[in-house]
Amino acid sequence: MNNRIAEPDSTLVLPVSERCIRTIRAGTFLQLTGTIYTARDAVHRYLAAGHKPPCNLEGAFIYHCGPIAVKRKDTWDITAAGPTTSMREEQYMPALIKQYGIRGIIGKGGMGKETLDACQTVGCIYCHAVGGAAQVLANHITSVQNVYLDKEFGLPEAVWELNVASLPVIVTMDSNGANLHQTVETRSEKVLKSLLKQQASHTSSPYRETG
Repeated sequence: MNNRIAEPDSTLVLPVSERCIRTIRAGTFLQLTGTIYTARDAVHRYLAAGHKPPCNLEGAFIYHCGPIAVKRKDTWDITAAGPTTSMREEQYMPALIKQYGIRGIIGKGGMGKETLDACQTVGCIYCHAVGGAAQVLANHITSVQNVYLDKEFGLPEAVWELNVASLPVIVTMDSNGANLHQTVETRSEKVLKSLLKQQASHTSSPYRETG
């Protein structure tokens, strides 16, 4: 268990303690090394319905991802592993964070207030992975430890236990309540209102007769 204070813009070795997570601030670039678990809609619904997880999720990092995999003899080769839009899991994620002590979520687009509140309570961070770079991200997966619930849900919706090395992410929601997604949205709204106000003042100038 990694209990060290996380250094900014550095490799974070998983699993990590709550103490370590609470030192990480939104805006920090991290390279994740260790074990992560994928979960999409089917698995979130399954767990929310009260079913036991197929593997130990205590203190885990959950990746919102449905990887594309090819089996070569007895091993899986992940060829693409891009992030899924995380807001799809907002109704499930807060309870799962609290129940299993989830330390990290990886996805894209951020999540809502209830998830942010759960991150503050438990000690969890949200890490934004770059969308549209599925093959690049797959290159950071060194091996597949196991696949769970594939017969029940199919490979894209299964739980994949993945070993990763230097997986690049940026922390956009932290355990102190910071949410960069909300910050960007708020600032963008202010800029938009300012631009619309300027445009309105130009178009409403009085007509002047010339002749």
